[in-house]
Amino acid sequence: MAGLFGARVRRLRTAAGLTQAELGDRTHVVSTRITQIERASGAKPTLELARALDAALGADDLLVELWPYVYREAFPDWSRKFMEHSERALAIRQYAAHVVPGLLQTEDYARAVLRVGRTLGSKEQLEERVALRMGRQVRLGTSDRPELWVVLDEAVLRRPVGGQAVIHEQLARLLGVTAEPHITVQVLPFDQGEHDVMGGSLTVLTMSDGSEIAYTEGAHYGQLVEDPDEVRSFALAYDRLRAAALPPLMSLDMIRSVMEDNHRGAKVPSRSERRRLAQEQLQQSGGGRLRGGGRPVSRSRRPGP
Repeated sequence: MAGLFGARVRRLRTAAGLTQAELGDRTHVVSTRITQIERASGAKPTLELARALDAALGADDLLVELWPYVYREAFPDWSRKFMEHSERALAIRQYAAHVVPGLLQTEDYARAVLRVGRTLGSKEQLEERVALRMGRQVRLGTSDRPELWVVLDEAVLRRPVGGQAVIHEQLARLLGVTAEPHITVQVLPFDQGEHDVMGGSLTVLTMSDGSEIAYTEGAHYGQLVEDPDEVRSFALAYDRLRAAALPPLMSLDMIRSVMEDNHRGAKVPSRSERRRLAQEQLQQSGGGRLRGGGRPVSRSRRPGP
C-alpha cells in the first residue's frame, strides 16, 4: 500500500508540474523525504504530511483516504488482518473485559486508552492512532454497516478511563448508540462470577460467505483464529456470555446508574485511609504490620510447594 501511495504522489506531482524539491517546499519537508515517499522507502508518511500533500497537489482527499492503509503496514500481521476482516464483516460480536471497544469509543476516551500503549513514540503517533480508530467508526453510519453486538464487563463501566468527565461522555455515548437498530449493548455484571473468557477480550466476525473468524486480545497481544473448530468454540463461549449478561434494557439501566453514581461523586477512600483500614483488618486477623510498600509481613514461614 505504501507503494501505491507513493505512485499516486508521483503521478499527481508530475501532473502539477512540480519537482520533488518544490513539493517539499510546499509541504515543509526536504526533497529527499518526497523521494522516500514516492519510492516507498524510509519511514511511513505521517497523517499530517498526507494532509499537506493532499492540499499541495489538489488531490481532493485521495491521499488522506489512502493513509490509514499505509499506516497499518506498521502493525503486526494478525492485527492488520483483523482490521481488514472487520471492515468486511456482516456481523461483529464483541466481549470487552477492560475498555469500551474501539468502534464505540469517543475521541477523548480513545486518546486516554491509546496513550498507555507501550509502542507509542510521540504525541504525533498518538494522534495518528486516534484518527485511525475514529476513521474505522465511519462504517457504522454507512449502508453496508455491520450488525454490532457488544457485551461489556461491568469493570468497563466503572473504570474512569481518562477521568470522570471523559468516562461520563463515554457512557453517554453508549446510551446513545443503542438507539440504533443495528447496535446492541449488554453488560455482564460482577455477580455472574467466572466465565470462559476471563482475562481477555473476544471478537467473533461473521463474513459475507457465512464463515466466522475469532480474535482474542490481551493487554499487549492478540491472536487471530481462523480454524473452524476453534472458532466454533469461541462463538459458543460468546453466546454463553451473552446469555449470562443483563438483557439490553436492564443493561442500559446499569449504565445510567453508573453515570449517576459518577455524577454524585462516589466517595473513594484516600490512599492513607485505605492503608489504615487494611492495617486494622490485618491486626484483627492476627497479621503483621504494613511496611512502606504496603505488603503485610507474615509471622509464619511460607509453605513449600
